[in-house]
Amino acid sequence: MAKGLIRIVLDILKPHEPTLPHFATYLSELSGVEGVNVTLMEIDKETENIKVTMQGIDLNYQEITQAIEEYGGSIHSIDEVVAGKTMVEEVTTPQD
Repeated sequence: MAKGLIRIVLDILKPHEPTLPHFATYLSELSGVEGVNVTLMEIDKETENIKVTMQGIDLNYQEITQAIEEYGGSIHSIDEVVAGKTMVEEVTTPQD
């Protein structure tokens, strides 16, 4: 039964190495992770700005943070968090 974090979306700045496929595979091996999506948002001479979406069961934010930092990355922002037993999709309201 799912508990805790089941999805987290992070804005990350990382060096060019490791490559995106290697970085995604590395993150997918963390405990509780069922899937990882890495999207390149911007690139410059020394760094890449990426959006990482991780989904699973009871994701460990501290473990995720440590893994990203071990590979030279830094989290700029937490853009989305989903917790609980089921995924709740955002809905449009008349105020939107």
